[in-house]
Amino acid sequence: MSAKSQLVSSQEQGAHTRSYTIQAVVRAASILHAFQSTSEVLELRVIASRVGLHKATTFRLLETLVETKLLERAGKQGYRSCVQPARSKRYRIGYASQSNLLPFTTTVSDSLVVAANEANIDLLVLSNGFSSRVALQNAETFVAEKVDLVIDSQINVAVAAQIAAKFSDARIPFIALDIPHPGAIYFGADNYKAGRMAGRHLARWAAKHWKEGPEQVILLGVDAAGPLLNARLTGVVDGINEVSPQGHTIPIHHYDTKGGQFEATLDTVRKHLRRKRPERALVGAVNDSTALAALQAFREVGHERACAVAGQDGSVAAREEMRRPSSRLVCSVAYFPETYGARIVQLALDVLKHKPVAPAVFVQHELITPQNVDKIYPNDSWMRAHSHRA
Repeated sequence: MSAKSQLVSSQEQGAHTRSYTIQAVVRAASILHAFQSTSEVLELRVIASRVGLHKATTFRLLETLVETKLLERAGKQGYRSCVQPARSKRYRIGYASQSNLLPFTTTVSDSLVVAANEANIDLLVLSNGFSSRVALQNAETFVAEKVDLVIDSQINVAVAAQIAAKFSDARIPFIALDIPHPGAIYFGADNYKAGRMAGRHLARWAAKHWKEGPEQVILLGVDAAGPLLNARLTGVVDGINEVSPQGHTIPIHHYDTKGGQFEATLDTVRKHLRRKRPERALVGAVNDSTALAALQAFREVGHERACAVAGQDGSVAAREEMRRPSSRLVCSVAYFPETYGARIVQLALDVLKHKPVAPAVFVQHELITPQNVDKIYPNDSWMRAHSHRA
């Protein structure tokens, strides 16, 4: 039985010992409590399930609450509360972002702030800044602040166990974004799967556009994250080998990008091109920032047509690049970080309410190419026009 059902059941049992209690009012109140915020839209079947009542009974109560202006209809089948629900406890959650230098992380952070506000959560936001030392300090800050739960996005596997131990000792539950940590619930990409999607597309693109096939593969990773994030690059190589008959014979050059940053990657690829300027290079990048940096390095020396680049994240900048005619950013794997906030907050609330949760929650992956980018992100043009007017 759900927590809501138990609430209704206990309230109804109490009605037998208190003659002044009106069960219809108790049931109506349980429906109002089924809404977590005034922005949440619920269908009849969801509400009936949350309160543990028959659909017919729930429907009559819903319509009565609509008539009395406590609820309003939202669309054909949805209902929205007009009453902000009271909360017995306001949770305080710590969130440490990887860095505000990465567009992906910024989008995740923005969505988390919005979702936390809607759920009446006090969100303490810090930045790890690509630093293992700062990440450890932030963990200590969260413990000192006695937060109820921590959401941490940090890529240095060397301190993952230390960070996890601090939260374990303080009995603070912990959600790890992007990089798994000992004892934490993982939320993020299936890195190998995402890389393999990109690698297969790179190989198919090369077979279509290069008669002689690729002569080298350049991999741009984040070595501080260990094999977990770089599993994207393992997937890229396996995807290429899966599609290309010559895949296993193609020379591979692996470079670290200092946390997946644009400037560090640009400098690295520039040096690579000075040593040897390839005629047909496939580039597998750990994120879109490194993918765009590699593309710029090829472009600077007038050699863009000698590369085909695959990114990860499906960022706004990557989508804009793919809309350029003849761009050699041939794909990116989107994770839709704009949806992370609501999902992470719900996961956090489930943990805090001691509901069963999976040890790993994987996000949606979708391959974006110049051919489908407008279909997957049709609102980009509207956003551009709106930002220009602003």
